[in-house]
Amino acid sequence: MQTVLVTGGAGFIGANFILLARQNNWFNIINLDKLTYASNLENLAQLQADPNYDFLQGDIGNVELVSDLLNKYQPNAIINFAAETHVDRSIFSPQTFIQTNVVGTFNLLEATRFYWQKLSPQNQQQFRFLHVSTDEVYGSLSTQDSAFREDTPYAPNSPYAASKAASDHFVRAYYHTYGLPNLTTNCSNNYGPHQFPEKLIPLIILNAIDGKPLPIYGDGQNIRDWLYVIDHCEAIYLVLQKGKIGETYNIGGLNEQTNLTVVEKICTILDELAPKSDLRHSSLMTFVPDRPGHDRRYAIDCDKIISELGWQPKENFDSGLLKTVQWYLDNSNWVNQVRSGAYQNWLKQNYENRQAK
Repeated sequence: MQTVLVTGGAGFIGANFILLARQNNWFNIINLDKLTYASNLENLAQLQADPNYDFLQGDIGNVELVSDLLNKYQPNAIINFAAETHVDRSIFSPQTFIQTNVVGTFNLLEATRFYWQKLSPQNQQQFRFLHVSTDEVYGSLSTQDSAFREDTPYAPNSPYAASKAASDHFVRAYYHTYGLPNLTTNCSNNYGPHQFPEKLIPLIILNAIDGKPLPIYGDGQNIRDWLYVIDHCEAIYLVLQKGKIGETYNIGGLNEQTNLTVVEKICTILDELAPKSDLRHSSLMTFVPDRPGHDRRYAIDCDKIISELGWQPKENFDSGLLKTVQWYLDNSNWVNQVRSGAYQNWLKQNYENRQAK
């Protein structure tokens, strides 16, 4: 069985991918994660006794460490999930995003290049480096614009998006300059189990459960294409197995929703699953001043991955959202663990200082 090095595997998407990979026995997993605030080893607790899974704490920016891991475990592929991902945090501290997403990816590519160049010709040909990126590198769409395609020009509008765009360019350059066999995926907004509650859907779910205000930026009409995380993980596996070297594949959920609609749907589900006798959850909705440079709309054209690789999302937004809300209701211990003092300080910094409109 092949061995794959997964970076950032204790985070939201990475952990879901590892769980799915081991459940389906896709390959042996080496998980390298720095364990920053959004990482959580509890996400992977069920794998503690799995002999085909190893965890190591470390930074992708540490070339010596990564080189040692590659030489020791001799992986057949690397999947790079490691990244700072929250736009709001990138506005407050962009340097962290540059360090992890740009410098970290560059150092990871360097260590990978040194390792790959020493492989036998056959192993070089079989090796893959898969870089997981975002649709935010393409910028913003109006409601009339066509969805993002793989050939849409990059136009990042936030420090987060700019840092991911830079990392995408480095990955491309390492294929064209050095021949490093890589693939890039650009996904739309993910949601599902194990997502750190700074992102919209888990934030709204948990605030609603606690009877706290549900902050909605601006007029609530910003549109995102929502992708259930398990659908995304299955697409990544398919790209790794069948994707054409040097190519980019856009992965979307085909579920465009306004932020306001997302919040309303969560409230409706919670009114049924966790009703409150004294209020309807929608009464907690609060419009707050918009964040700087807030992109109006993202939308993904999935024709390439559908036609070339045969992938389709299995979840529509209503089915995926119901599963997600139920997961947070059923996993209060996980929720309580991640809502540390640092998380509460972030909520105060980002939301409590915004006056309701």
